[in-house]
Order: sequence, then C-alpha cells, then structure tokens
Amino acid sequence: MTADPNPPLLDFRNVQVMRGSKVALNDFTLRIANDEHVAILGPNGCGKSTLIKTITRECYPVVRDNLRDGDRKSFISILGEERWNVFELRSRLGIVSNDLMASCTGNASGMDVVLSGFFSSNAIYPNHAVDPEQRRLAELALGQLKISHLADRPVAAMSSGEARRVLIARALVHKPQALLFDEPCNSLDLAAQKTVRKTMSALANTGTAIILVTHELADIVPEIQRVVLMRHGTIVDDGPKEEILTVPRLTALFGVKVALSSAAGHYYFR
Repeated sequence: MTADPNPPLLDFRNVQVMRGSKVALNDFTLRIANDEHVAILGPNGCGKSTLIKTITRECYPVVRDNLRDGDRKSFISILGEERWNVFELRSRLGIVSNDLMASCTGNASGMDVVLSGFFSSNAIYPNHAVDPEQRRLAELALGQLKISHLADRPVAAMSSGEARRVLIARALVHKPQALLFDEPCNSLDLAAQKTVRKTMSALANTGTAIILVTHELADIVPEIQRVVLMRHGTIVDDGPKEEILTVPRLTALFGVKVALSSAAGHYYFR
C-alpha cells in the first residue's frame, strides 16, 4: 500500500481509554487534517485531559478484541504513523499544557525552559549538552513571540502570562507541524488572556496547525473554523464554528442555560 503523502494530523477511530476503572474516552472517533485549526470544547471532566494524554502517548487505548468488523476497528494514527518514538513525536507536535506549566517553576530561566523542549524536560540539567544551534533556535523562538527580554529571567519572577508565553516558545523551538494548546488561558488575568489569544491567532496565520482543547468559549480565536464538542468521553457535535456554537448546543453541552454574543469571529458567554 502506498503511504498517504498528506496524512491527517490525527486519526482516532473507536478508541477507548481507561483512567483506573473509569472509561474516560468511549468509542472516540476524530479525524483532523494536517492544515486545520480545530477547537475541542467541553466541560471539566468530559475527557479532554485524557484525549491530550492519549495524543502525547501518556495514556494508551484499551486493546479491544471484540471489534471484528473492519469499519469498527480501534485505531490511532498521528501524522500518518501508528507507532512513535515519544521523543520524536514531541519534536513534531508542540505541546502547551497545564501539567507542564505546573512543573516549570523555580529558578529555571526563560531560556532554560525553551531549551528544555529539545530534551522533553522542564529545565536544563547537568546531563543536558546544549549546542549552539539549539541555543540559536531558542533565541529565534523567544524573538518570534517578542519575549527575548525573558531569556534570563527566572520563571519564579515572571507573571503567569509571561510564563505561558515562554511555554509557547518552548513548543515552537522544534518548528513543529502542529501546536496543541491545553486550556491556554487557565489562571491568567484578562490582559494575559488577551495576549495569549493574540499569540494563538498569529501562529495560526503562519500556517501552523492549531488544536485547542478548552472549556472557555473565549479561547476560540477567529482563525479556528471547526469546533468539536465533547461530553462524557465522546464527541456529541462536530462542524463549522458558526453551526456548532449555538445556544441550544452549548446549553446541552454544559448542562446550564447559556446566552451568547459574538463579534469579529469571537464568541462569548454573557
């Protein structure tokens, strides 16, 4: 069989993932092309974190021998590959996650955090040998986000918004094919949220594919045109943003009556 010259970024079919005794993803099927900007929206506890960990190979699906029908086969492919060296995957898919934000604290400088992307760590340690090309790429990533002034500043001395932008630079240091944002504005003040969302828009306009996983409607920047709704570990809606982000669908998704407003491609709860 000839390899697909333009494989999808993600192809999940009938995937089931357990977290302890609980089914966290249930017959989960999702396909995202390698040039799409997609938001995955859902309430806390809907399986978003498990989905992220399955993409990054921290969680693995259950082997399901009962799926005999060819159309019902359980299957995961990322960038056209079913098997990955995790370190190579992390160089092709930039991750900005809350778990990483929690671990990148203390005396590590902004430059160290960005360089740590080459080693899948959260700082530079004595066993890491940083070469001049890696340092050059780290400087470029900081410059791209206009935060070169944070290179020597300890993370502990940064605002939460500054630290989040350093994490985005870390994700960019490999020049990845796609960026995965996990609740990117969580715990940020209004000014920092605005800056991070502008950064997402700018990156989307460079042609880098964006996967945004969030429970915040306002995180869905105008460049994102497809929205997937998740509830109870499965997809309940998927389609163009204008068709999906409606009062009836979001009321059903979050289990409370909502009101919406929109302006210039942005949507808000009100």
